[in-house]
Amino acid sequence: MIHYRDATPADAGTFAAAARTSFTETFGHLYRPQDLSTFLTGWSDDAYRAELEDPRFRIRLALDGDRVAGFAKLGPPDLPVEPRAAQLWQLYVLRPWQGTEVAPALMDWALTSARAEGHPCLHLSVFVDNHRARRFYARYGAFDVGRYDFPVGDQIDEDRILRIDL
Repeated sequence: MIHYRDATPADAGTFAAAARTSFTETFGHLYRPQDLSTFLTGWSDDAYRAELEDPRFRIRLALDGDRVAGFAKLGPPDLPVEPRAAQLWQLYVLRPWQGTEVAPALMDWALTSARAEGHPCLHLSVFVDNHRARRFYARYGAFDVGRYDFPVGDQIDEDRILRIDL
């Protein structure tokens, strides 16, 4: 049974490990090992603890018992978008829970939270070839507003910036 709760600084290690696992499961095959390693260094326990202690960020966990099934992270925009927007920094579901109700529940939380905070829109970036994610976000009214270069080590991927009007 999946349950949802807000993450706390005490969750930093578990959350960081889930984030690294999810990214590697989904995208690891696209990168040279040194590029992936360099990129994931930024996803350290300390980095996530700092975000969990920062009131500008909100992180929602989906838990199956004590295992992280997925998560969503909202915060201020760092994409080249409207400054009053909210940004969905990450929405990941780990492989055993993909295709379940976890992703829609996390997305609903993100949209509800952004609306409640008075943001006019939500922005996110998605890898250009991640067609499954792009179809998922399209169901929520997401539309493409531009290109974003996403660095993973020395490799630069093309991401698409999506916008959802709230």
